[in-house]
Amino acid sequence: MSTELPLIGDYSTPSTELSGARIGVVTFPGTLDDRDAARAVRAAGAEAVSLWHADTDLQDVDAVVIPGGFSYGDYLRAGAISRFAPMMAKIADAANSEAKLPVLGICNGFQILTESHLLPGSMIKNDHLKFICRDQLLRVENNQTAWTNGFEAGQEITIVLKNQDGQYVADEKVLDELEAENRIAFSYVGWNPNGSRRSIAGISNKAGNVVGLMPHPEHAIEVGFGPDARGTDGLTFFTSVLTHLVGGKSEPGSHQGIQHRYR
Repeated sequence: MSTELPLIGDYSTPSTELSGARIGVVTFPGTLDDRDAARAVRAAGAEAVSLWHADTDLQDVDAVVIPGGFSYGDYLRAGAISRFAPMMAKIADAANSEAKLPVLGICNGFQILTESHLLPGSMIKNDHLKFICRDQLLRVENNQTAWTNGFEAGQEITIVLKNQDGQYVADEKVLDELEAENRIAFSYVGWNPNGSRRSIAGISNKAGNVVGLMPHPEHAIEVGFGPDARGTDGLTFFTSVLTHLVGGKSEPGSHQGIQHRYR
């Protein structure tokens, strides 16, 4: 049997200098992809830590993923209620602190980040007013963030897209600032699937520790189960943050262990 196709549920990873990282995955009422996100965290070699929306303890995590779904049924607006969760207040404080907690918002998580003002702009319904699910080609515009440093600038990757409120909007001043400051992390290639301004698929904050995108990298982490023949482009998001946590592309044995800082 080929070792290139991992068994379902096999998350065995050799111990490395990146081992020991704790990445929190937040669950809200209506979250759908928290288990998929946790699986991606484990596949990258880190420990997945469940964080409940109503709690206030970050449990010493080193980074946080806010996964996709339909938190609170997308009532009012997608992510509009979740922004008031006690856990989001803790995440916002840690992300804006000097320590700059790395935070990745995926789909509904991206919507929550904009509603929480951790990222600018907003998300509205797709311009064709239909739910869409497809393999989507993206261009990596910024590979200098905590979640994209494993990519090459300009690299094209294939990630699963599934949303109905995926149209990113912002005024022209904000869009110009995002472009000028290299904060557009990903752009749609070939076709703009939801009408997002300037084909934006994902953005970052100024510090680069907070990234949000509409496509789902957690659904493209292993050979044979991703959106194409390779299907592993999404895994780089999760290995990138591990590299970020140990201070860049360090030599083996140069790091003495990740220090957990967020409670």
